[in-house]
Amino acid sequence: MSSLTGPPPLTTNPLVKIRADIAVERRSPVPFPPGETRFSMARTQRFAKDPLPVLLEAYARYGPVFTLRILHGNTVFVLGPEANHHVLVSHARNFSYREGYMSDLFPLLGDGLLTIDGDFHRRSRRIMLPAFHKEQIAASIGAIEEEVELAIAPWRDGARIDLYEWTRELALRIAMRALFGLRNESAPQAAHDFEQALGFYAQDYLLQALRGPGTPWARMRAARARLDVLIHGEIERRRATGERGTDILSLLLDAHDEDGATLSRTHIRDEVMTLLFAGHDTTTSTISFMFHELARQPHHATAPMDRLLDETLRMYPPAWIGPRRSIEAFELCGQRVPGGVAVNYCSWASHHLPDVWEDPARFDPDRFAPGRREAIPKGAYVPFGGGSRTCIGMRFAQAEVDVIARRILGSWRLQLDPGYHLSIRQMPTISPRNGMPMTVRAA
Repeated sequence: MSSLTGPPPLTTNPLVKIRADIAVERRSPVPFPPGETRFSMARTQRFAKDPLPVLLEAYARYGPVFTLRILHGNTVFVLGPEANHHVLVSHARNFSYREGYMSDLFPLLGDGLLTIDGDFHRRSRRIMLPAFHKEQIAASIGAIEEEVELAIAPWRDGARIDLYEWTRELALRIAMRALFGLRNESAPQAAHDFEQALGFYAQDYLLQALRGPGTPWARMRAARARLDVLIHGEIERRRATGERGTDILSLLLDAHDEDGATLSRTHIRDEVMTLLFAGHDTTTSTISFMFHELARQPHHATAPMDRLLDETLRMYPPAWIGPRRSIEAFELCGQRVPGGVAVNYCSWASHHLPDVWEDPARFDPDRFAPGRREAIPKGAYVPFGGGSRTCIGMRFAQAEVDVIARRILGSWRLQLDPGYHLSIRQMPTISPRNGMPMTVRAA
């Protein structure tokens, strides 16, 4: 059997990327859509710290397709049901992940499903799909339940916890078991390394561009190197011993497509790193935001779990933005957009459009009740992306959140600290900026 051949490595030099963006912008024969196209550091900093109001204000002023200059270059934003469907489904082939700002994740994740395109993506996804069949997910439920019980055992009435930190450690232990079949011994250090690596993406744009000892870049690369030792070591051990289990790594080691192509050692590492990132960070944020809303509106705790989850993902979609690069010029909602430029859809903003969602800032799980769910416009709700790039781990994430949330709601109520104000950061998934301090109360 032969291994799939991936694309050549991407440059990680920010100056090279900036020059390329400027060159494309200058030679484009198609003008950018209307918007704020002059350089503004104030706008750049505001977008970095709190992008949602920036995007909603621009939508109200310019419509669903507009341009914002962020730092050095113009970025086209497309919001709303029609725009989401265009980018994700009907014209998905005209947009590249790898050439868009998703490539910023390449230094950490490598060439996993989040950062690849075309035939390599399609074949990689086909090879990996059996690892996420419903039977595989059902087989993981017992392990998830065991880890939840271990994590919740120390809770006592009146105890104070940081729910974000608690869930982050739990979700990574679950990911370790589901991916590797490993128990708790590797989780604490891996959690620290992931937090340090992901912290790079929470830095200001200019700090991310720095290189050399002591920079955020250096710290991220050091954390990646430690994680690589763990992942590569487990791959080599399994190949040397022939040991296999029900975990995803075991399935990936032996997986192949209909042509007999397999995943290389590097490809397996990249996919495992991508799944570790997606699997622990998104679940952590979703549980945190869900119980933030339930603490503020406890009467919703009796709502069906699927509605609670859907509404949490509407208000706080972890993968909040979908950066792409257009391949050819196109027209959308009456606006022409150049080819070769950054084009971003944003589920977070699309889920808060007042002309699509009634009272969008209000947490209302009944939006997804039978009868009302069917009235949601096609393309309006896209927390897991769409089309051929719908999140491969969507059902696993839903099952994990379901088990954790039901276990908490069955025995406990969580109260926010008096005066707590939610501040959100993007790193690159959205999460509570200062954690989620809460008090545990027996139900």
